[in-house]
Amino acid sequence: MPRYAHNKAPTAVKRRYFELIRTGLSGSAAAQRVGVSLSCGSLWFIDAGSVNFIERPISPRYLSQDDRIEIADGLARGESVKVIAARIGKSYQSVYREIARNRKPDGCYQPWYAHNRAYLRRRRPKPRRLTVEADLREAVAGKLATKWSPEPPRVLCAPPKLGRMARCRSSTTRR
Repeated sequence: MPRYAHNKAPTAVKRRYFELIRTGLSGSAAAQRVGVSLSCGSLWFIDAGSVNFIERPISPRYLSQDDRIEIADGLARGESVKVIAARIGKSYQSVYREIARNRKPDGCYQPWYAHNRAYLRRRRPKPRRLTVEADLREAVAGKLATKWSPEPPRVLCAPPKLGRMARCRSSTTRR
């Protein structure tokens, strides 16, 4: 059984280790299955921050863990961000943003840490706008009560710099 130093193991071995952890296997059992020491697996786990179980597959619109691994490998090889982006099929702006948002506090980009941070950020509860903004809720309810279609109340949400907004407000408010 081959043994690897935690920073020298092939990416495929690390990937398999985290897949086993996500299925519910203990750290020691996952490390043993992929052929690394318990301390090596523990260091990977600590570097990653934690591992959350992702219930359903992520949309192709988001970066997958494999994409993040490819980004980290490309950065380690010294490739440009545009080359990495072309290889994974994403825009280079997305890859730049990914690196900036999800790098570790020490400045290095670690794919498991990045994937976990992105997952946690995506899962936060987001309140509905009409629930939070009472003024907007009342304006929409009032317009719907007068048989307006949903389109005109949406204009009330537009930024004030738009001419259409100024016309809409001036026609509904008295000065």
